[in-house]
Amino acid sequence: MFRVKSEQSMPQQSSNETIIAQGVKVEGDFHSQGDVVIDGEVNGSIETTQALTIGQSARIHADVTAKSAVIAGEVKGNIHASERLELLATSVIQGDVETQNLSIATGARVNGKITMGEMEKTE
Repeated sequence: MFRVKSEQSMPQQSSNETIIAQGVKVEGDFHSQGDVVIDGEVNGSIETTQALTIGQSARIHADVTAKSAVIAGEVKGNIHASERLELLATSVIQGDVETQNLSIATGARVNGKITMGEMEKTE
């Protein structure tokens, strides 16, 4: 009665998200091709080609590079978000920020230089 073609079966969804949970500590350089959520501690560098979320309990001692980022925790290091950066009220940034679009909530703290707009691409 019903015929299902194997090519049309349910598509496989690959969740390309990495989570560093509260209580987890990462030492070294962290690279990802997918979304990253950090609630723990990272010392080194963080780089993702997609979205980065740094939770309120996160403590980051690293330079950060992402397509977009939402930060609620503490970052000691430079932040480069190629498209968008959102700093929530609980965020504390100690380092330079470079992004195309920036949103800063009341209460967020930034100690560093902020550069916005079109960024030059170095080749």
